Order: sequence, then structure tokens, then C-alpha cells
Amino acid sequence: MKKISLDTLKQKDAIVVATGNVGKVKEIKAILGPVLPEAEFYALGEIALDNYVEPEETGDTFAENALIKAKAATEALGLRAIADDSGLCVNALDGAPGIFSARWAGAHGDDQANNKKLLDELKKRGATALDERTAHFISSVAMVFPDGSVLAAEGRCRGSIASQEQGENGFGYDPIFLADALGGETTTAQISAEEKNKISHRSKALHALADKLKEHLQKENG
Repeated sequence: MKKISLDTLKQKDAIVVATGNVGKVKEIKAILGPVLPEAEFYALGEIALDNYVEPEETGDTFAENALIKAKAATEALGLRAIADDSGLCVNALDGAPGIFSARWAGAHGDDQANNKKLLDELKKRGATALDERTAHFISSVAMVFPDGSVLAAEGRCRGSIASQEQGENGFGYDPIFLADALGGETTTAQISAEEKNKISHRSKALHALADKLKEHLQKENG
């Protein structure tokens, strides 16, 4: 895939999303696009960058890590940038896996191992009833402007952890997450991507960011 040059981007009303996931860019554009109708959204992975090094996510919270990623992209490109950081927090495990959600079992992105470890840890704690297995997904999003301005928002999707994997859709912890918004009996791996986007933590965070962006633009325009 041919990558877009930075010079080309600077001739556009471009917003960079600090991700290599083009699907995530589509979700962000669908929610923020109506607020910024002239803007074009691009994944960081679509841009030709010779010396860009992804920042270390050294924050203690999702919000801190989202800001680290967005700031790094803005500083490298001189453009507005958006980043998100998200994960699963389980009450019986004192909020784990939290910011380590993607790499909880060791290797980054090993969904099967992460799910197995989560179920095993709950079993060790004797958390068998659903009301002992409450959890929530959380997403923090940050938008950084070249002048240093920052907008940030957060969204949550509450639910509980199933006793075993159910469903073939989604990714990550979706097969074991029973969303309250789905009646607490259906995992987020048993619904379509479109249905999931209506209730997801990232969708809620982006809608909250859209509201803040509207206020920001109103102040800018007097």
C-alpha cells in the first residue's frame, strides 16, 4: 500500500489518528466528521514517516497513555491528532487487567491467552456468581492541537464476565464480556460490529469528545 506523504497531508484539513487500524479511523470519522465536515481523517499507519518512533505508554492511566500517543503524533507531524487507550477493568481483580489489558498474559494482543488468564484468576478468587464478576470496559480519548491545546473524554461500557467464551465476533475480551446494555446475557462477541459501536466504551468517549469539540470551535469562532 502506497503511503501518503506528510507534504500532501499538510495541504489538506487533516487529522491524524494515532493507530494503524483503519477500521478505528472509520469509527472516529463517523462520530467526529459531522462536527468537522471539512476534515479528512488518516491513520498514522497510512502516512510515510521516516524517523517516527512510537512513544512508550508510560502512563498509569488510560487517559495519560492516550495523551502520550496523541501528543507524540502532533509533535512529529505538526497536525491535529487523536488517540485512544482502552481496556477492561474487573472489580474482583482490583481493576485488573486495566492498562495492561492487551498484554496481560505476556504477549501483546494474545486474546485467547488473556481471556484464559482472566477466567482462571476469577476462579482462583472464588468469584463464580455474576454479581461477583462485574466489570467495565473503559476508553479514554485525547485530541491534541498544534498550539498545545488538548481535549479529552472518557466512556465506559458496564457488564460482567461470563464463565466461558461465547460468540465469534469482536476481539480482545469480547467473547467473555456480558454487557449490561445487552441485558447481561449476551457477550459483545455475539453481536455485529454495528451493534457493538452503539454501546461501546469508545463510541461513548468519542461522542463526549464531539460535544467538547463543538464547544471548542464555538469559542474559537467567537
